[in-house]
Amino acid sequence: MNFDFTEEQYQLRDAARDFFAGECPPSHVRAMWDDQTGRSPALWRAMAETGFVGLTIPEEHGGLGMDEVDLVLLLEEAGRAALPEPLVETTAIAAPTLVEAGTPEQQAHWLPRIAAGEAIATVQLAGAPFAVDAHVADVLVLERDGRLHAVPSERFNAVAQPSLDGARRVFTVEAETGPDTAMAGGPDAAAKAYDRAAWATASVLGGVAHQLLDMTVSYVREREQFGRPVGSFQAIKHKLAETLLVVETSKAATWYAAYAIATDRADRSEAVSVAKSYASDAERKANLEALQCHGGIGFTWEHDLHLWLKRGKALEQAYGSATEHRARLASRLFAS
Repeated sequence: MNFDFTEEQYQLRDAARDFFAGECPPSHVRAMWDDQTGRSPALWRAMAETGFVGLTIPEEHGGLGMDEVDLVLLLEEAGRAALPEPLVETTAIAAPTLVEAGTPEQQAHWLPRIAAGEAIATVQLAGAPFAVDAHVADVLVLERDGRLHAVPSERFNAVAQPSLDGARRVFTVEAETGPDTAMAGGPDAAAKAYDRAAWATASVLGGVAHQLLDMTVSYVREREQFGRPVGSFQAIKHKLAETLLVVETSKAATWYAAYAIATDRADRSEAVSVAKSYASDAERKANLEALQCHGGIGFTWEHDLHLWLKRGKALEQAYGSATEHRARLASRLFAS
């Protein structure tokens, strides 16, 4: 298969890169570590005005009517910026799940508000212990006993839990569900929501890994040892070349998974597990080599590198680790 993005999709990627460079520099990410909620309503509104938040919402509900193939490059750019906002949970998971599995009443109530930046959505799927940004979410897409529910904020309680990444807030949730919160989709809808979650996280991991690599290349060009740039040493060259190989090739798996979800291919879940396991491994490699090449300064608060190191470590485990997705893939491939 020959696969490439359209000119419009590349333009969306470039626009997202410019937007995040201006609106979400490392100083903003640091500020969100210290902020009480860890979230910026102004940034979320700006993202909605650009169309990023409503990208997967149909035009009749105020969105752009695009799909996962359009979204994947935007998610990579969010990873490059270490974006704190819940773009994955709201735009990549909850919004398209409401489109496909929400009742007409749930769609009419939530989709226009999400597209306008007036509502934030989060998810708790497949028995996951935590929900991201449940403290600021207006609606929780919750999987319970194989059935999805759209639970408004007044019917769930969120309790903050410790997080390695201070700009990624996680919560345990107690929710009250009932016939009025039940969504139209059954187990198949819940399974696809989980696939979206794992794929979207893999996409962000690709951006995190690339940013770690770019920052490291810049650092070893400037850092000198024995009168020479560290990057001129063969051992450093090998580390970075190996990292570039796994980071770049992992993207192909993520892109195909986006296509498989968008077109609902029969191998969707297998493609997602390949993407999440590969992306997690690639980010882990980039994480390790970035820290080794930076030396001790890399994990200090003063250096920006730690923002991506910690985001990557948090996302490696989110919506299934590499080990869990390989086990999932094996169970599907070798099922009798």
